[in-house]
Amino acid sequence: MIPSLRQQFNTNFTTEKYKTFQKRMAERCGMAIPFRLCETPCFFPKELLEQMAQYGKELINQLKGLEYRKASFESIPPEFNVPNESPHPLFVQVDFGLVRDGAGKLQPKLVELQGFPSLYAYQAMLSQVYGEVFGLDTKLEYLLSGLDWDGYKKLLGRAILGEHAPENVVLMEIDPQHQKTRPDFLLTENLLGIKTVAITDIKQVGGYLFYQNAGKRTPIKRIYNRAIVDELVRKDLKLSFHLTDELSVEWAGHPNWYFRMSKFSLPYLHHECVPETMFLDRVDHIPKDLDQYVVKPLFSFAGLGVLMNPTKDDLAQIPRDKRSQYILQKRMNFEPVIETPHGGTKAEVRVMYIWLEELLPVMTIIRMGRGLMMGVDHNKNMEWVGSSAGFYPKS
Repeated sequence: MIPSLRQQFNTNFTTEKYKTFQKRMAERCGMAIPFRLCETPCFFPKELLEQMAQYGKELINQLKGLEYRKASFESIPPEFNVPNESPHPLFVQVDFGLVRDGAGKLQPKLVELQGFPSLYAYQAMLSQVYGEVFGLDTKLEYLLSGLDWDGYKKLLGRAILGEHAPENVVLMEIDPQHQKTRPDFLLTENLLGIKTVAITDIKQVGGYLFYQNAGKRTPIKRIYNRAIVDELVRKDLKLSFHLTDELSVEWAGHPNWYFRMSKFSLPYLHHECVPETMFLDRVDHIPKDLDQYVVKPLFSFAGLGVLMNPTKDDLAQIPRDKRSQYILQKRMNFEPVIETPHGGTKAEVRVMYIWLEELLPVMTIIRMGRGLMMGVDHNKNMEWVGSSAGFYPKS
């Protein structure tokens, strides 16, 4: 993206540096990284990242109104409608791909957005280790909104801990020992002093929740929620507490926003960066160029259930009473903008926000790929793809 930086990195890259990079990430995280680390970070013009961050804010602000609030209520299953919903999500992610317009200029296009936490600890560490191992220019930034590392740590601590002691705050997951995102859990624990707790290990007594901390029953006053409902349903887990109860607990990321700000939001958005998107049950006429669309389930992660280049037969396989749980979206051809030794590679840019007093973009997550989709399963046996970080030059 910035030719001089790209050429300099590619010229100075060595396999030995990459192995050191992998080893250091494993050491910092306290475990081997269970997904592919890309050989390279990405270098973006500051104005392009600022454009994506601003687009994300504009999209999120479109979903603040009472009209959308009313419409999105139907997205929340009754058994997962948690009381005391916050007026807005605490954590938001907005994903963009890059396409060329008619004049050949790169333009960000929305992939999706979610009102749910992402890799807030891991991504910062990844960026730092890229800088250390590959000797990146110290004038390159990875944090947004003028944040430095100390400022970012303070902001993240306020968001996750609130006003509570770390022992009364837990990172809640479904099966944390076996999640691919476990490196982020371990780094969050180290950064903030909280514990990661399986949702099935949390116990309810009256209107209060507890967990075992060093053999002692400890009250939970705030939950950093990382439990994905889709997985909870698929595993048919039985909990010792009811999410729908009036519990004496705060949410660092209220669960209802997982549904409200999601793929469900896409048909309601009106912006130059949003591709044509419709609820599948509201499609009156199947497009003639159906192979130029993609079908996505509303609530699934890691590309589960996505149909690329769907056919009429594919659509017919989806029961009519389930079609409201899918969207039909115009497919975009993302530009392979990152030059690597293996050819041009696509980059999906996730802008991460923390919303306390204001909606603040804090950092980016980059996924590199040359497959049909950006997920790991679509980029197997490839090099210079995977988890990456975004840098930009200081002004």
